[in-house]
Amino acid sequence: MCLIVFAWRPEHPQPLVLAANRDEFYDRACLPLAEWPEVPGLYAGRDLLAGGTWLGVTASGRFAALTNIRDPRQPKGERSRGELPVQFLRGDANAADFLAGLLPCVEQYSGFNLLLGDRHGLFFLNSERGEVERLQPGLYGLSNADLDTPWPKVLRASSSLAAALDSAEPAQLLELLADRQQPPRVLLPDTGVGLDWEMLLATIFIVGPGYGTRASTALVLQRDGGLQLLERSFGRSGEPIGEVRLVLP
Repeated sequence: MCLIVFAWRPEHPQPLVLAANRDEFYDRACLPLAEWPEVPGLYAGRDLLAGGTWLGVTASGRFAALTNIRDPRQPKGERSRGELPVQFLRGDANAADFLAGLLPCVEQYSGFNLLLGDRHGLFFLNSERGEVERLQPGLYGLSNADLDTPWPKVLRASSSLAAALDSAEPAQLLELLADRQQPPRVLLPDTGVGLDWEMLLATIFIVGPGYGTRASTALVLQRDGGLQLLERSFGRSGEPIGEVRLVLP
């Protein structure tokens, strides 16, 4: 998962409204959003290489999402980051305790951002800073740096989400994730991957040779216990190749 924008409003009828793009190499096999047969009530996509996920929910309203930290200098972790959302969703520990227990182990993983919670609380961990944060109500943006790092794609997507909040519907949220506008070069971050990659990765929706946006996901958690989740998958040219809708009472 490489871009997540979300509004956290615990007193609102829709406490969490989230839109996220997963960007990955096309050759990395995965399964789309579905209920995991071995974990009834857990709904997520699945990475077939390492077995983890990038975003998932449970029927009880638990939520987890992950992004990688882009830094080619970092050592490769011995364990897959995608196992972290699964561990939280499969367990019953609250988000704060789960993240606190994870802190002594972060060096086993390449750099990551982990967003966890439910309808009552939302928590965040950036593995490089190593601090568990309880998020206050507000609108946030996250890509492959720290929370609210002002990359052009984060700012643009956050602005689009703010404009959509009055009538937040999953299909509408997917539209803001389809934006391919290229920002000016002068605004691009320098994360050490070279200008060509910085330009490719700078758009909200990515289409590139061998790499791009594989899935867009919209999530709306309802305060009354329901949730709506819509995921659209894409092929190598950015064409839609599948869609899964989940509505829980």
